[in-house]
Amino acid sequence: MKRMPIGIELFAEMINENYYFVDKTLFIKDLLDNRAKVTLITRPRRFGKTLTLSMTKEFFDVNQKDPNLFDDLKIMQAGEKYLAYKNKYPV
Repeated sequence: MKRMPIGIELFAEMINENYYFVDKTLFIKDLLDNRAKVTLITRPRRFGKTLTLSMTKEFFDVNQKDPNLFDDLKIMQAGEKYLAYKNKYPV
């Protein structure tokens, strides 16, 4: 049975420990499609800003140790164009 992620801010912990998670990985697709130099993320408190940034870091980070972290998430079905960016940058 999945648990509620109260106080969990790290994407890897949320996935690996089997917490409930609303798949926001298509944010990465939107980020890459937008191609803006700067992206301002404004949301109310407790809206998932830290978790979204942690997810983005894990996707791009060249030092990411878990290659299966994004399996079964929507970004993996977005196409090879987006997967070419996965684990390619120092973050």
